[in-house]
Amino acid sequence: MSTHSMKRFAALGLALFAISAAAQNHIVKSLQRDVPGQGKVTIHQDERITALIGSEFVPAPGATGAEAKIVKSTGYRVQVYAGNNTRLAKNEAHSVASKVRTFFPDLAVYTTFNPPRWLCRAGDFRSIEEADAMMRRLRATGEFKEVSIVKDHINISYE
Repeated sequence: MSTHSMKRFAALGLALFAISAAAQNHIVKSLQRDVPGQGKVTIHQDERITALIGSEFVPAPGATGAEAKIVKSTGYRVQVYAGNNTRLAKNEAHSVASKVRTFFPDLAVYTTFNPPRWLCRAGDFRSIEEADAMMRRLRATGEFKEVSIVKDHINISYE
């Protein structure tokens, strides 16, 4: 590719980026405009959301079905078990996960090894209040004593 062609390609890419950014600003600004007699909308959002407006979510290569409709975000989970790095702790973590699924079949449960310990965490909560409500429900069963709320990367599904 010649230098002239590369410059034209770079200019085209820059122009497309500017158009995308302008469209993004137009959407947010059109929602926040002040219309006399109708009030004013103010949008408070994380900069990362603003950066995603106008972009298309592309699932990970090989992702199908429900996996293709999940976005990772920061949120909260309820930690139901934390053990050490033994085989017994691994078995206990999986046992607690099964017990959680018995009481709350629709609740997502994650059993992971995060060195040096095995963990069992439940839920994908965007707010600490949602996580607190589930923590209280888990405690109310009388089966789970070691419950606590932890900040974690959560899965948010969209349709």
